[in-house]
Amino acid sequence: MLDKPIEQSNKLIVFQGKSVRRSWHNDEWFYSLVDVVAVLTDSLNPTDYLKKIRKRDEELQIYLGTNCPQIPMSTKTGKIRKTLSGNNKDVFRLIQSIPSKKAEPFKRWLAQVGKDRLDEIENPELAQNRMKDIYQKKGYPQDWIDKRLRGIAIRQNLTDEWKERGIISNQNYAILTAEISKATFGMTPSQYKKFKNLPDESKVNLRDHMDDLELIFTMLGERVSTEISQKEKPDSFPENKKVAQRGGKVAGNARKETEKELNRSVISKQNYLNNEDKLELEE
Repeated sequence: MLDKPIEQSNKLIVFQGKSVRRSWHNDEWFYSLVDVVAVLTDSLNPTDYLKKIRKRDEELQIYLGTNCPQIPMSTKTGKIRKTLSGNNKDVFRLIQSIPSKKAEPFKRWLAQVGKDRLDEIENPELAQNRMKDIYQKKGYPQDWIDKRLRGIAIRQNLTDEWKERGIISNQNYAILTAEISKATFGMTPSQYKKFKNLPDESKVNLRDHMDDLELIFTMLGERVSTEISQKEKPDSFPENKKVAQRGGKVAGNARKETEKELNRSVISKQNYLNNEDKLELEE
């Protein structure tokens, strides 16, 4: 693989000495596609190179035209120009059409990832082992990892239950999750991120910055909400919202009792972004 990109600022990353502009758009990073071409080819004119491969690959032309927006980005002279941009998925699609030696490591990596995911469909235990390995490499202790993985399973059970109740949109999931969080911790996930001084971005997972007790009470609120829902089978969004509030309240009461016994707050400002032993999780 090529060297890992290094974040230089909120809007620019440097990859093997070449800059790649990016912008936060629709809750994810979008990258300048012409900058990606410049990094992965030896072309003296990456703009023309991108035009040529789009003409040569009709499917790529259709894909980029359908999926990739023009996003305002700063030029070298400081002017703002609309730039054809893509998210991670779009960048990988572009890489597949670049006939360059520099692109080959990415193509091999994508092929390996595809094989790994197919293997995980056949044997889901492999997916759990992969997640364990990722968290271990990020420096998390094993007992924390065990709780985090259990929390993922509990969360999945809850979203499966919401689907059974006819709730299918991510926006509604977010609303119900916020209700559980407010009742458990007195804060929505967005407010909790601010409390922990985390970027309010969808790819920064709040739970990856929780300590053991925070994870435990998060699991409790979601598990109780699942149990209540399975028992009462609410058939409208307002009713599901009340169930989420009740499940969170159980966890909130338990948290308050725990804080009385420990004589300290369970809610912690701790996060992993400033720990040199761990990777920054938003990248």
